[in-house]
Amino acid sequence: MSRKWTQLPNGYLTSTPVLQFILMTMLFPLWSIANALNDVLITQFKSVFELSNFASAFVQSAFFGGYFVMAIPAAMLMKKKSYISAILVGLAFYIVGCILFFPASHMATYTMFLVAIFAIALGLSFLETSANTYSTMIGPEESSTFRINLSQTFTPIGNICGILLGKYLIFQEGDSISNKMAAMTPEQINVFRFDMLQYTLIPYKIIVCILVVLFLLFVFIKFPKCKPVIENKIGEVKEGINLLSVKTLRYMLGVQRFRRGLLAMFLYNGMQAAVWSFTIRLALVMDTSLNERVAANYMIASFIIFFLGRALASTLLTKISASKILWWYSICGCLCLAYVVLVPDFSVMYAVILASACMGPGYPTIYAKSLQNVAPEYREAAAASMVMSIVGGAIFPAILGLVADMTGLMRIGYAIPFICFVVIAWFFYTEIEADKVDAAHHIENLAPQK
Repeated sequence: MSRKWTQLPNGYLTSTPVLQFILMTMLFPLWSIANALNDVLITQFKSVFELSNFASAFVQSAFFGGYFVMAIPAAMLMKKKSYISAILVGLAFYIVGCILFFPASHMATYTMFLVAIFAIALGLSFLETSANTYSTMIGPEESSTFRINLSQTFTPIGNICGILLGKYLIFQEGDSISNKMAAMTPEQINVFRFDMLQYTLIPYKIIVCILVVLFLLFVFIKFPKCKPVIENKIGEVKEGINLLSVKTLRYMLGVQRFRRGLLAMFLYNGMQAAVWSFTIRLALVMDTSLNERVAANYMIASFIIFFLGRALASTLLTKISASKILWWYSICGCLCLAYVVLVPDFSVMYAVILASACMGPGYPTIYAKSLQNVAPEYREAAAASMVMSIVGGAIFPAILGLVADMTGLMRIGYAIPFICFVVIAWFFYTEIEADKVDAAHHIENLAPQK
C-alpha cells in the first residue's frame, strides 16, 4: 500500500499518518502515569520513612533531575539518528527503571527508590524530547500546535490512571499510615514499613508489561523521519547543527521569544509539580480524619478537571489565539492559588482542583509557540532546551515543602506556585503583543508594492 504523505524539505509532512500518530500519542499518557505515581510516592514515603515535607519532595528532585541530565543526549541522538531511535532508548530506560523497583521494595531504603525514579526519568527525558517535537512535525506545519495539543490532551488520562493505580494498589484502607504507625512499637513499624513498600511495587509490574508491547510496536512499524534538510553553499545536503556549540547557544538565547518561553516552561513545570506533589498531603493536613486513599480523590478530581481544561482549550484554539486563551487561563490560575494561600479552611482543596484546570493547556502551548520561533536547523537543540527547563519540577516542590516545614502551614507553601503563575501570565501577555506585531508585518507584506 503506498503512503499518502510526503515529507517536505522543512521536515513537515503533507498529511498526518494516522497509525503512527496514534502510537506516538500513546507515549504521552505513559509518561504522565509515572509522573502521577510520584505524587502518590511522596505521600507514601513521607509517612513510611518518616520524612519532612522537604525531604519527601526529593522524589520530584530525582525525577525531574533525570529529565535535565538526559535532555541533551536525547537531542543529540535525535539529530544523529531519528526521533524513533530516541523513543526506543527512552522506552528501554523506562523499563529498566520500573524493574529497579523490585530490589528497591526489598531493600526498603529511600535512596534506592530515588535511584529507580531517576532511571525512569532518564527514559522519559528521551520520550518527551522526541515525542513532543515529533508530534509537531508528523503532519502539515500549519496544524503543528493543534497536533501537540491533541497529543498532550491524553496526558491527563495517564495522570488519572496513575493516581488510580496508586489509590487502589499502593494506598490501603483504614487509618492513615501515620496514625497506624503512631500506635506501633519500633519492631512493628519495621515490619509494617516493609509491607507498605511491597504495595509500591505492584503498579510498576503492570507498566513494564505495557512498555514491552509498545517497544516492539515501535521496532516493527515504519515511521516517517520528519527531519529538515538544509542546503549548504556548495549544494550538498546536511541535517541540523552542532547542539553543544557556542553558536547554537548564542542563537537560541538571542531569540527573545524563545528565551521567554524557556523561562515560562521552567516555571510552569515547577508550578505544576509543586501543586500536585502536595495535593494529597494538603487534604490530609486540612482534614486529619482522612486517610491516603480518600485524600487521593482530590488528586483524581484535579486530573479530571486538568483534562477538561485542556480539552476546552483545544476546542477554543480553532476560534481564539493560543496566547489569549492561555493569558486568561493564567489569570484564573493566579486567583485560585491566591485563595489557597489566604483562606484557612478545607475549601482550599476546591481552589487547588480549579487551579489544575487552568494549568491544562500550558505545557503544549508554551512548547509549540517557543519552537516556532527558532530556525528549523536548531529545532533539536531547542527541543532539548525546553525539556531541560523541566528541571523546575525538581526545584519548586522542594521549596514548597521547605516553606511548609518552616511555617508549619502547608497552604502557605502554595505562595511559591502562585508566583510562578503570575510570571507565566506575564509571558502570555507578551505573546499577545508579539502576535499583534507579527500580524501587522504579515498584512504589510501582503500589501501591493508601489
